[in-house]
Amino acid sequence: MKVPLCGSTNGRAHPHPHGRDACVDECEDANAMGTDSDSLSTIMSAVKVLLQGLGEDVNRDGLKKTPLRVAKAFRDATTGYSQIVKDIVGGALFPEAGIESGAGCGGGSGGLVVVRNIDLFSCCEACLLPFKVRFHVAYISSGQRVVGLSKLSRVAEAFAKRLQAPQRLANEVSKALYDTIRPSGVAIALECWHMQFLGVDENAYEVNSHNQDMWGQTSFSVCAGSGLFEDECSDIWSEFIAVLSLGGINIERSFSNVSVGQQGSWCPFQAFHNLQLPLVNGIIPDDNELRSNGHVPKKNSGINSQLSSKLQAKFGVSFSAMIAAVESIISAIGEDPRREELQDTPRHFVWWLLNFCPRKPEFQVNGFDWDIADSYRQGSSLLLDTTLGNKDAVCSGFLLEFDVPFFSQCEHHLLPFFGVAHIGYLCIKEHQQVDRSKMNAIVQFFSQKLQVQERLTKQIAETVASTCNTAGVMVLLEARHICMLSRGIEKIGSSTATIAVLGRFVTDSASKAAFFKKISSRYPERR
Repeated sequence: MKVPLCGSTNGRAHPHPHGRDACVDECEDANAMGTDSDSLSTIMSAVKVLLQGLGEDVNRDGLKKTPLRVAKAFRDATTGYSQIVKDIVGGALFPEAGIESGAGCGGGSGGLVVVRNIDLFSCCEACLLPFKVRFHVAYISSGQRVVGLSKLSRVAEAFAKRLQAPQRLANEVSKALYDTIRPSGVAIALECWHMQFLGVDENAYEVNSHNQDMWGQTSFSVCAGSGLFEDECSDIWSEFIAVLSLGGINIERSFSNVSVGQQGSWCPFQAFHNLQLPLVNGIIPDDNELRSNGHVPKKNSGINSQLSSKLQAKFGVSFSAMIAAVESIISAIGEDPRREELQDTPRHFVWWLLNFCPRKPEFQVNGFDWDIADSYRQGSSLLLDTTLGNKDAVCSGFLLEFDVPFFSQCEHHLLPFFGVAHIGYLCIKEHQQVDRSKMNAIVQFFSQKLQVQERLTKQIAETVASTCNTAGVMVLLEARHICMLSRGIEKIGSSTATIAVLGRFVTDSASKAAFFKKISSRYPERR
């Protein structure tokens, strides 16, 4: 694609309004788009509108490449629309004899084949956020043929990489395999996990550091069958479920008798009729704004007025412009935003993003006033019985807050990362402890904006050190990043830990060791 100079007169190039680096970045972005340039360009433009709607500077260093990264992430999450199942299976149907006596079944004639634990990610059609899926696939061979096992996971992935709901996903994979490999039957058991939403329930995500998955999310299971598996009560289903149980998988047969669009309990946004999300200064859009994308919301959302005008006055972008931007993203990935299941999706996605607006320093979290004079109490933290480190120091106690939950948004990909903070601090005054609610407020304040984990860790440590009258602070954040789990490298089991140390902790190795030991001893399975 030919990229013109950033404006020229009489053959002389004008300086780019944001400098030479910005011009180079834009040229690199254009070259990176390749054959998908039109759709990626549309998504990039939409992402810039969304960032401006959040009050962000799209030209600051951390966000310059965000539109391109987000566009690539959406493209990667929706590659399934361009894949054809017949091409995926190809010639991977291999001859395999069945039971010669004809008195039984097995091999390529009537044998049950089960592949368990195919872990993937899909994109929720109700809110555009990734959700984790785990496929268990069974088929009954016929025609003395078997299929290459890798093809089962590849077909599942082709349908997972679309905007989906669980039952539709299971149905589509079941039908596609049945129509393509022509077995006697196909069964799909699907486990799903969807993250909860901020503002819906303060206890919606219980994220524990010792939990291997650290999801703290709502779970959902569905089943689908074709051929011999269409009979929900057949013995072959019992056989399939029994094989799953041998792998430690306990799943009940769950067939939906309603249309996919009527499954209102899947996405948390659909399950709550009166969402009150913590947006800009606590103001949420009114019904008129929600009509801006050409339709009336399906549910009464219990909302009040003024957000759109405030967004436009402060950031130059209205709520309706953000809605339109999300609609353009949906169109660019090959979907129809007018499809019934997608009509409320732009509103849901914008609501989600608005939880991460930058807040002023004096912004109050849950009424916390930042005056810590009365915020000390005993019993909220783990107080060690003996002074650690230098016995001549003024510090007389080491305290540790475990598992302070946080939920943040990666500024590089606009995807969530979440986990827990462990905050250790050395008291100056004996037995002086900081109320856990203050620690929660500090963590929540800095996490509910576009962030990177390294910066978040540092900001928490610096704030605790400056407001809590400590001799030293050590902060450990453990988090799962959806951008690592669901896109590109897809390291589903990965987690990230970051550390910041201030004051006495910098030189006091005994205090550092005690910090790690206490966290480890709290969860024996870590050792």
